[in-house]
Amino acid sequence: MHYEPKLNPGDILVNRVKTTSWKCVVVLTNKALSFAIAVISLESTIRVEKKNTDLRNSPELGFCLSSILDQWQWLFSVAKGGVSSLQSPLAQSLPSDLPSLLTSEISLSFTLNLPEEGLLGVRSISTQVVRNRMKSVKNIQKITKAMKMVAASKLRAVQGRAENSRGLWQPFTALLGDNPSIDVKKSVVVTLSSDKGLCGGINSTVVKVSRALYKLNAGPEKDVKFVIVGEKAKAIMFRDSKNDISLSVTELNKNPLNYAQVSVLADDILKNVEFDALRIVYNKFHSVVAFLPTVATVLSPEVIEKESELGGKLGELDSYEIEGGETKGEILQNLAEFQFSCVMFNAVLENACSEMGARMSAMDSSSRNAGEMLDRLTLTYNRTRQASITTELIEIISGASALEAAK
Repeated sequence: MHYEPKLNPGDILVNRVKTTSWKCVVVLTNKALSFAIAVISLESTIRVEKKNTDLRNSPELGFCLSSILDQWQWLFSVAKGGVSSLQSPLAQSLPSDLPSLLTSEISLSFTLNLPEEGLLGVRSISTQVVRNRMKSVKNIQKITKAMKMVAASKLRAVQGRAENSRGLWQPFTALLGDNPSIDVKKSVVVTLSSDKGLCGGINSTVVKVSRALYKLNAGPEKDVKFVIVGEKAKAIMFRDSKNDISLSVTELNKNPLNYAQVSVLADDILKNVEFDALRIVYNKFHSVVAFLPTVATVLSPEVIEKESELGGKLGELDSYEIEGGETKGEILQNLAEFQFSCVMFNAVLENACSEMGARMSAMDSSSRNAGEMLDRLTLTYNRTRQASITTELIEIISGASALEAAK
């Protein structure tokens, strides 16, 4: 036996088709809201005895109904997926042996007493409310479009400098090497992030890589420290790695990036942090929608000298005559410091490009979402306006008919 409630004008039917279908019929009255729910199996209908519930004592249930009534504006419609939210708060009212009752016939019906001001302050949505929401969404869309254009402009400015900086550090890396898997006692992980948000997952990515490097290089006789560049990584890392942070720098991108600015940062790191190997974690720019987490390794002069004794291009320095009285150790010291500043400069520019590209992509997606929301709100506004016009016409015609009948 299937329970098919009688539908009246103003009722709301919510239907969700699964293995078992839920049907909710909402009937609006003056002071009370009566609705019936039937769980329909393949062979029978579940019914539970009638109960009374006050919305003021059941805010969760009232919220679910308010959402449906507000969404469908008291109109007769079919809403997809609204029943799942009703199922949870109503579960306590169903019998505990519900599975065994699938073949029996039980009736479920509720009468909800409304407060004087209506269903938790929710009433038929007005055109003014929709217009206000449309205005807010339009303002947000203007902001996201402006942020997209600003990010695109900054990206073009930084991208050329990042490409030019690659030719600065590559010769030094070819000479001094880049060995990320080298085993040393003192390691420093430099995490480059942004100071501002709304740029996708570039900050969480470098933080994950930095933590992985920490676990990989930590040990009983090994010391690993962090150097944080950027407000976002600082906020994340300070939660669980505060004691391992040796230095943090923010607002690096406040002014246009240049080599002198980054070299000062590199000099501060060299003076305040002791290391055998320094690993710079940043996002290497590929395109507006693609960036690759990258690790660049810079060794200390002492480690470089030990590595040079094992062979390689640095071993050829002994065959050259050095002018100025500088020893091999002094030359390696200068080369290592200059390499670090060059690699750091390129990493900061690459990370800035990735940030601007990710922000540009995020703002473009936000603008599209705002446009889609505007379309939905426009449709809702038109439906609401047409419904109010129809209601007014019905009232006028009903009044005219009543006057005609009174004559």
